[in-house]
Amino acid sequence: MKVLLVNGSPHRDGCTFTALAEVAGALENNGVESEIFWIGNRAVQGCISCWKCRETGNGCVFKEKLYTDFTAKMRESDGLVIGAPVYYAGPPGSLCAILDRVFFSATELFLHKPAACTVNCRRGGASAAFDRLNKYFTICQMPVVSSQYWNSTHGFTPDDVRRDQEGLQTMRTLGSNMAHLLKSLSQGGVPLPQQEPRVSTNFIPPE
Repeated sequence: MKVLLVNGSPHRDGCTFTALAEVAGALENNGVESEIFWIGNRAVQGCISCWKCRETGNGCVFKEKLYTDFTAKMRESDGLVIGAPVYYAGPPGSLCAILDRVFFSATELFLHKPAACTVNCRRGGASAAFDRLNKYFTICQMPVVSSQYWNSTHGFTPDDVRRDQEGLQTMRTLGSNMAHLLKSLSQGGVPLPQQEPRVSTNFIPPE
């Protein structure tokens, strides 16, 4: 079993990494492998709503290294944790840009896999950012793993985060709960729900 931990911060070893490392430690203590995948700090192409991924079934038309690495790692993973800093009460634009593309163009890689997110803020905006990231999971039928509090840490520097004892405990509980759910699912015996043909309706019907 393996969990992909996505570091959505432009800082490789900053506050978000510190929180994810705590999750990774709890996963390891419970016998679950993990990998922290940093999205980098370069500009990220967003979705242009061309629908080519759905027309061709060949993924996003923009196949830069970040996209191909992300999808390849997700294909090999059984669970997902997305970590993000809080910018203006939301995740960074670069993180949302790549998440929009991978979740839309490679939905099958995420379906029914347990997921969670964690956010770090200096002072406020954590709940709004947390809610934004959870939207990706709930549209892909991913069981959302919870902790003892909403998954957030506080701090302006990694050292600040290391002093957030409640936040770090929340990260450890999240990792342990993720491991528990993955192990429970690995026991098998219950098939996945049968999927109905997808229905998509518009609020304004065509004339």
